Amino acid sequence: MKINKTDVSQIKAPHQNGGFQNSLGFVLACVGSAVGMGNIWLFPYRLGQYGGAAFLIPYFIFIALFGLVGLSAEFAIGRRAGTGTLGSYEYCWKRRGKGKAGYLLAWIPLLGSLGIAIGYSVILGWVLRALGASITGSLFAVEPGAFFAGISSAFGNIPCHTAVVVIACVLLIGGATKGIEKVNKILMPAFFALFVVLAVRVFFLEGAGEGYRFLFIPKWEYLLQADTWVMAMGQAFFSLSITGSGMIVYGSYLGKHEDIPKASVYTAIFDTLAAMLAGLAIMPAVFAFGIEPASGPPLMFITLPQVFSRMPLGNLFAVFFFISVAFAGITSLINMFEAVCESWQTRFGMPHSVMVAVCGAVALGVGLFIEDGNKVGAWMDFVTILVVPFGALLGAFSIYYILGWDEIHQELSAGRKKPVGVWFKILGKYVYVPLAVFVFILGIVYGGIG
Repeated sequence: MKINKTDVSQIKAPHQNGGFQNSLGFVLACVGSAVGMGNIWLFPYRLGQYGGAAFLIPYFIFIALFGLVGLSAEFAIGRRAGTGTLGSYEYCWKRRGKGKAGYLLAWIPLLGSLGIAIGYSVILGWVLRALGASITGSLFAVEPGAFFAGISSAFGNIPCHTAVVVIACVLLIGGATKGIEKVNKILMPAFFALFVVLAVRVFFLEGAGEGYRFLFIPKWEYLLQADTWVMAMGQAFFSLSITGSGMIVYGSYLGKHEDIPKASVYTAIFDTLAAMLAGLAIMPAVFAFGIEPASGPPLMFITLPQVFSRMPLGNLFAVFFFISVAFAGITSLINMFEAVCESWQTRFGMPHSVMVAVCGAVALGVGLFIEDGNKVGAWMDFVTILVVPFGALLGAFSIYYILGWDEIHQELSAGRKKPVGVWFKILGKYVYVPLAVFVFILGIVYGGIG
């Protein structure tokens, strides 16, 4: 799998903030955005819950589709418009003489990115607190449920929550594209390496076989159940960070010589590998100690501490785990912040560093009041069930229908030896966009599918 490393320094930067130095840096940044909590605390559970290996069939189908025509569209409009969310939607709708309407609509996905960032910062604060407790050993000194209740109480984790926001802002203030690229070139390989170590260690636990059976023995009858396909679709859609915002800003930092569909495929592949690694590292360990599997925060902050407490060298592996989760989370948070900062910077003509500080202050200011687990849960449900999928749907519709195929086709074909074929248009307009509608509607019906 060879990724082009052509130096972009000799090519005019596509954005005032500069551009990614090569496609490797771009792909790692996109993987950093895509790989997040959903890969770690939801995918392994859904894989086992909805048919084991049978679940992988619809999941791979949707990952391939959404990765190719969904991610590619968001990258392409960002590069075409030369800016992020607000400017890209305005660019699309100007083609219909309604640029102002596009600008106003763009605030929906942009606020979706900010909303996720606010909730994500709270959760990452929990991760940082658990990491510190793993290092000191205090994570195992109390009952795991009591530890989680303490860190997820109202105003119960202000120092770690603040530290997360400050870290993300410092990394972005150091330079938008340079900071993003450098951070992801370090943190993403480290994430994969740490999870490989965990997966190998878990393989040798007595009783781990039950976990592998939970994950991979196919239950083919599940393919006949609509819920399996709905959950696979939702998991794939949200796992790739298709929000109608975040990936657009990364596309605006991409040089014209880069092959967007190829980069999208690589992003989807590495995101899927991350999800599979999470499953291999978590579920066999859970079953090895006879603990009931779970999903969401209880898996990370209640179930897994019980696993680590019973495992030889559990302290060390708990540290590895929470470091890797922190790496995945901070790279995703950086993307959410940057989507907001770039749009505000471009729209209001303010320095990037000032907008980063403002974004961080807003995220922390709101986040402090939803540190309670129930409140942040309700917040994230609202954002991820209503705002984000609707924003992603707006993005898909704006690109494939408002801007139109002829122009987006030019951008998708730039940097390729052969232009993308008409099959891409068919998948984008007549398969991907209708599925984005279904993701939005079914998310409401099911109370969340991603």
